[in-house]
Amino acid sequence: MTVGSGASGASGEGEAPRDANDDVVQVVSRLIRFDTTNTGEPETTRGEAECARWVAGLLEEVGYQTEYVESGAPGRGNVFARLPGADSSRGALLVHGHLDVVPAEPAEWSVHPFSGAVENGFVWGRGAVDMKDMVGMMIVVARQLKRAGIVPPRDLVFAFVADEEHGGHFGGQWLVSNRPDLFDGVTEAIGEVGGFSLTVPRPDGTERRLYLIETAEKGLAWMRLTARGPAGHGSMVHDQNAVTAVAEAVARLGRHRFPIVLTDTVAQFLAAVSEETGFAFDADSTDLEGVIDKLGPTARMLKAVLRDTANPTMLKAGYKANVIPATAEAVVDCRVLPGRKEAFEAEVDQLIGPDVTREWIRDLTSYETSFDGDLVDAMNAAVLALDPDARTVPYMLSGGTDAKAFARLGIRCFGFSPLRLPPDLDFSALFHGVDERVPIDALRFGTDVLAHFLTHC
Repeated sequence: MTVGSGASGASGEGEAPRDANDDVVQVVSRLIRFDTTNTGEPETTRGEAECARWVAGLLEEVGYQTEYVESGAPGRGNVFARLPGADSSRGALLVHGHLDVVPAEPAEWSVHPFSGAVENGFVWGRGAVDMKDMVGMMIVVARQLKRAGIVPPRDLVFAFVADEEHGGHFGGQWLVSNRPDLFDGVTEAIGEVGGFSLTVPRPDGTERRLYLIETAEKGLAWMRLTARGPAGHGSMVHDQNAVTAVAEAVARLGRHRFPIVLTDTVAQFLAAVSEETGFAFDADSTDLEGVIDKLGPTARMLKAVLRDTANPTMLKAGYKANVIPATAEAVVDCRVLPGRKEAFEAEVDQLIGPDVTREWIRDLTSYETSFDGDLVDAMNAAVLALDPDARTVPYMLSGGTDAKAFARLGIRCFGFSPLRLPPDLDFSALFHGVDERVPIDALRFGTDVLAHFLTHC
C-alpha cells in the first residue's frame, strides 16, 4: 500500500477516505495560521501550546497515543508520538520538527505573514520553509501510515517541539536534559534544512539536481563584549571611553576574515559539485568563494561554511547625550566550524584586545557525522525513487538546529526535509525572510519522498 502527498485527493484501494488533514498543502497552510512567534522573551512568545495541541489532536484522531509536554515554562508546548516498527531490536528513528517561528512585520509582506495563503503555486507565510513545511509533511505521513496500518521497519518517534528559534532552551535542550525518557531507544534522527534540491550546470549544457543532506552544522555561539571605563561629562577629554573601546573591537571583529578550513563534509560536497559542474572547487583555489558564486543564490549559505564567522548584531551603551557611560556592550553572532572552537577563541581574543572582555551568552557546539550507513542509503533511495536522475550529497549547515540538542544523547542526526525546488528560486533568502513561501509541488514531492523513506528506513 502506498502513502504520500494525496495530491489527487483520491483514495487507494482499502484506504480510508482522506480529509483536508491528509492534504499537505492544507495542513501547512493551517500550521502557518497559528502565530507561533518566538521573540526570545517568554512573556511575548506565543502560540506554541495551541499549535502543539492541534497537532496532537490530528494524530490522536487516527489512533496515536500522544504525550504533550510543557518544557520549562507555561505554554512552551511539545508533542511526542511513537509508531512501533517491525523490528524492536533496531534503534528507533526520531523525526523532529519545531513549531515556533521568528517574528515577521506584516507591513513588509505581500501577504499577511500568518495568513497561510495558497496563491500562485506557493503556500505563503512565516514558517513556510522554517519549518512548518516539514512539520506538515510529518503530520500527513504519520496519519497515513497509521490509517493504512503500515508497520515501518523500525520504531518511529515523531517530535513536534518548541523554542528552536531561540536555541531550544525551552524546547530540545530542555527535553534532553529533563525528559530523556522520551527518546528511549532512539539512535538516529532526521530534521530540518536538508534534502532540498540545488540545480547545477553540467559541462555539456544540461543541468542536474543535487539533493543536499545535512550531515554537519556549525556551532552557534552568541558572545557579549564589554568595555569599561570611568564615567564622565561628555564635554571633557576622556582617554578611556568605553563606547570607543567596544566600537573599535566590534569593527575589527566584524571586518575580520577567518581562515578557510575545509571540513570532511564540506570537502565531500565540493568534490561532488566539481564532478558535476567541472568547476575547480578546492582549498588551493585563489578564488574559491568566487567559484562557489557560480552556483547561484544558495552560494551565500555555502560560502558561510568555508570559515568561521563573527557578525556583530547588537550594541548597547549610554543613557544621556552628555554623559560618557562606564560600560558599553556589543553582541556578536559567532558560527564556528567543527574542531575550530579553541583556535577561534584565540583569534577573537587577539582581535578584541585586552581592554574588552568577552563571555558566551549562548554556546551550542558544532556537529558533524559521516555520509554513510543504512540510513543514508534509505534517504538516497527515497530521493531517487521520485527523481531518478538526481544525486544526493552531504553538506554543512551554516546555522543551527535541534540536532545540537539531540546529539547530546548520542543520536546520529541528519537534516532531511526533502523538497524539489525550481532552479530559479532563491531558497536560502526565504529563511527568516520577507514573503517566505514554499512551492506546492515541492511540498507534494517532499511528502512522497518522506513516505518512501519512513517505510524503508
